[in-house]
Amino acid sequence: MSERDYKMADHLLMGVDSAVRTLFGRPLVTERANPADSIDETDLSDQERDLTARLMRINHTGEVCAQALYQGQALTARLPQIREQMERAAQEENDHLAWCEKRLVELDNRKSLLNPFWYAGSFMLGAAAGLAGDKWSLGFVAETENQVGAHLDEHINRIPQQDKRTHAVLQQMKTDEAEHAELALKAGGAELPQPIKTAMKLTSKLMTRSVFYL
Repeated sequence: MSERDYKMADHLLMGVDSAVRTLFGRPLVTERANPADSIDETDLSDQERDLTARLMRINHTGEVCAQALYQGQALTARLPQIREQMERAAQEENDHLAWCEKRLVELDNRKSLLNPFWYAGSFMLGAAAGLAGDKWSLGFVAETENQVGAHLDEHINRIPQQDKRTHAVLQQMKTDEAEHAELALKAGGAELPQPIKTAMKLTSKLMTRSVFYL
């Protein structure tokens, strides 16, 4: 994407395309394979399937939010190299989005009805972070990824251990999130003030509780 000088209108159109693909279509993924593809399905009780599906729905919505955050930040990032980093990270988050959606289908469940709401809110937060400056935008990425990693740890502990397919997806997602956080800090991300971190955690709790049911 660095071969062309993209204007703001181009980024807006690409953002609209990304939003439509994220919420209603098929997101553009990278070359990576689904980590669960080589693992056989395991028999789960109805209760286990229901819990796993609800947790994967939360993870799917989390990736919807991550996609929106990255798109918002890429739109307002000031330095071209920062914008490119946001766009590459967004592509890798699309892998997570596709993997979670596939797992939901396998578990005979659905995506959250609240995804458009959470996408819009996350996009605005990402754009605001970008406007605040690249160091804060990158710091926001790092803190977001750290909090996502904590949620993934919780879900890994709650999902039945025999469900190797779901565990493979979550473990790869956890690895990727840690790498994204590290890259953001190395690129110059600043540590966020504690009140902002606390507000992010409260928002995350609202998302997880609502999406668990809807």
